[in-house]
Amino acid sequence: MGDRSSTRAGLLFGIGAYTAWGLLPFYLHLLAAVPPLQVLAHRILWSLLLLVAILIVTGRWRAVLAAARGRTLFALAGSAALIGVNWFVYIWSVDNAHLVEASLGYFINPLLNVLLGVLVLGERLGRVQALAVGIAAAGVLVLAISGGGALWISLALALSFGFYGLIRKVVAIDALGGLTVETALLAPLAAGVLLFAAGGGHGAFGHDPQLSWLLVLAGPVTAAPLLMFAAGARRLRYTTMGLLQYIAPTLQFLEALLVYGEPVRPAQLVTFAAVWTGCALYAWSSITAARRAQVPG
Repeated sequence: MGDRSSTRAGLLFGIGAYTAWGLLPFYLHLLAAVPPLQVLAHRILWSLLLLVAILIVTGRWRAVLAAARGRTLFALAGSAALIGVNWFVYIWSVDNAHLVEASLGYFINPLLNVLLGVLVLGERLGRVQALAVGIAAAGVLVLAISGGGALWISLALALSFGFYGLIRKVVAIDALGGLTVETALLAPLAAGVLLFAAGGGHGAFGHDPQLSWLLVLAGPVTAAPLLMFAAGARRLRYTTMGLLQYIAPTLQFLEALLVYGEPVRPAQLVTFAAVWTGCALYAWSSITAARRAQVPG
């Protein structure tokens, strides 16, 4: 009964995390009047304040300080740069009506993770998984040959988040502590951006109360999905979390088409079809592998 209850809670946390990430464009559109670099800076600083408060309340700040040293701190500097790039490109893409390309990037990401696992971590790739990655790669190649337009957005998001996940996979620090250190490393740059904007009279914060509160909300908007993700990952099989991650780009793609009316070119449809096929094959192989692992003997 305990395992079933834990799994149910894990599903709720996992679905909640990926749904929140999938609905993030609605929040970012409310900040359309704010330059993307300022949105990023506010996201970093308000997230840091919230995360530090959580660490103090839970009494975990000493453990985080002890862990964030030497090679771990060096690795987190790299992951901080990658997540900063990822956040900025995503904010920019939503602000400039490229949500279709952004969603494609996050569809590519799971298959890129598989490829990175093989190339960097020495993991073995099954035949179906290899086929899935190959089909997705062919789809991306079609878009590139056709004059992919904003294909750079998809690749930038997939690569930055893929390598970010790779670093975080091998660094000995938990999700909460890692994100706190990353935001702390980015905070001086974020503060510099906001001070420069304020000095030039272009700062968005403090003029419109509603807009200012929306910027403050960047803290929980950033931290809450990550905390739900961490809670879900502790309770669910890796395979299950891998399947749930398609919720976010699916929601983003539907929002781009149905809410914001972004166009989808024929070459993009071919690419999406190839990537979706690859994702479906990968999901099927993951489910099959998980069922085989449960069979005794």
